[in-house]
Amino acid sequence: MNQSLTDTANLLAALADQAKTCMKCALCKDRTNVVFSSGDSLSPLMFLGEAPGEDEDKAGSPFVGKSGQLLDKMIEKCLPLKREQIYVANVVKCRPPNNRVPQIEEIAQCFGYLQQQIMLVKPRVIVTLGKVATQALLNVEEKIGKMRGKVYHYQEIAVVPTWHPSYLLRRPIARWDSVEDMKVVTNLLSVPG
Repeated sequence: MNQSLTDTANLLAALADQAKTCMKCALCKDRTNVVFSSGDSLSPLMFLGEAPGEDEDKAGSPFVGKSGQLLDKMIEKCLPLKREQIYVANVVKCRPPNNRVPQIEEIAQCFGYLQQQIMLVKPRVIVTLGKVATQALLNVEEKIGKMRGKVYHYQEIAVVPTWHPSYLLRRPIARWDSVEDMKVVTNLLSVPG
């Protein structure tokens, strides 16, 4: 294991430990687990969701339920990386009650963790999964339907918005859009960086 990987892993582990004791917002009251991240901390690619659901809260890992299974299939069929080679996180680290959308205050309280994750992982591309992740990261109010299909930037990192897997489960026809978005991601990753 090289020094860079060790340092990054140690810093992310310390940040995750800090998040596990976080009580900045009311979401801490009902959580089973803080869902910090999974995957390769030196990955060129990061997937960003909005918040953990019930399955993720129980497992302590992002995207493990039905949405996660669909995300795994998308990665397997459309990307040059495997799921374990991608860094996966959420904007909010604790499950909102009844899987509701995170509130603005909850996002604001958790956003510092996300900023530090991005700074440590240093991905070349971030795929935002759905409206909440896209709006929170890019600080915009536009709808995901108008944003997907284009490349944006967070600091100097390319950001590719796409549909959240839970939306694709409800609306399978939109999966073709996500396939096209993954082609954009593959092209961005193929450019030497």
